Amino acid sequence: MANHLELIQELQQLDKVPSLERLRAAQKRRTQQLKRWAVYEKEMQNKKKKADKKSRCINNNQQESKRHVSFAANVALLEASARNDPEEVRHLLRNNVSPDLCNEDGLTALHQCCIDNYEEMVKILLERGASVNAQDNELWTPLHAAATCGHAGLVKILIAHGADLLAVNSDGNMPYDLCEDDPTLDIIETAMANRGITQEMINETRASTERSMLGDIQELMRQGEEVNQQDSQGATLLHIAAANGYVQAAELLLEGGARMDLRDSDGWQPLHAAACWGQMHVAELLVSHGASLNAKTFLEETPIDLCEDEEFRNILLDLKHKHDIIMKSQNKHKTSLCRRTSSAGSRGKVVRRASLSDRHNLCRKEYETEAKMWRGGREEQDERERDTDQENRQVLNVSLNSLSAPIATSVLELHLSGHDTLP
Repeated sequence: MANHLELIQELQQLDKVPSLERLRAAQKRRTQQLKRWAVYEKEMQNKKKKADKKSRCINNNQQESKRHVSFAANVALLEASARNDPEEVRHLLRNNVSPDLCNEDGLTALHQCCIDNYEEMVKILLERGASVNAQDNELWTPLHAAATCGHAGLVKILIAHGADLLAVNSDGNMPYDLCEDDPTLDIIETAMANRGITQEMINETRASTERSMLGDIQELMRQGEEVNQQDSQGATLLHIAAANGYVQAAELLLEGGARMDLRDSDGWQPLHAAACWGQMHVAELLVSHGASLNAKTFLEETPIDLCEDEEFRNILLDLKHKHDIIMKSQNKHKTSLCRRTSSAGSRGKVVRRASLSDRHNLCRKEYETEAKMWRGGREEQDERERDTDQENRQVLNVSLNSLSAPIATSVLELHLSGHDTLP
């Protein structure tokens, strides 16, 4: 195609030729233009065909690659269980997939089906050998899940397959502790009675976890390890003992130097954990060792704010009230001590005046004794002198009564020293 300068030159030349020749030149230019357009359009169509062919190849390759995508067996089993797809679950189990595979939280397919109340799926899993007492990361069994959700039918199935009625989770709760549905609770308690489970057995089972923790703590202290180590969530052993109500473990930790002011990732101190989970005895122990009821979490919550049990909350309020009274009493005690110290000067003056009076009496006795020895047998004259002295003392006492204490004391000392003339 001609450039812009060539076209301008050509137009300048056409202006000088006749009209017929200009028309022929224009027709020739248009014919050339149409030929070039036809060539261009053909090239574009060829490029489009190549692009479409390439796109189809890419799509086919992607489809082929999608056909080869696969998931881990535990993911596939848990996903199929969550969808309540019995056929898919049977297919996976027939292909030697373990029914006890779990996710990162320790949750098995049986746990998930007990939460979702899929009875048929639970039966399939149990028939294929799923563990009826499988525990997740927080030691929950399928029976814990079914009892908590109040699925009476599932509870019956699990008990029939030998579910542990005394299984204790990480919070120290058994399945019947978590059941709030009365019909479901009746099923569990009836099964416990049929198996001969007594309160002593329940208490013994609960205590076994704390005994195990006590042993671990003792071994830790024997090796000289730090008892204030914090886990990934910032929790210490004292946090765990407080949340579970392990009084003996908490006492042992406090004796070993456990700190009550350490916070976990939520800003909770051990007292917060005890208050939140209703562990009254541990809370009282912590408060008696100086734990603050005014400590706040990162959300500005005190232990009293986290306590949901009304009775326990009242106990904490009473402890806080007593603590406040003790603190006020200590402050008053300090203030009163300061006042008594400041009045020590006047108390010293009182003591000094008393000692001067005693000294006067002593000097008077010594004077009388010395006078008797010095004057010998002049008893009559001594008697007259004593009478005179008594009269003088009476006069002196009358005079002293009208004087202030320091002046009276000085006058009395002058009199005792032999100076009878008053100033």
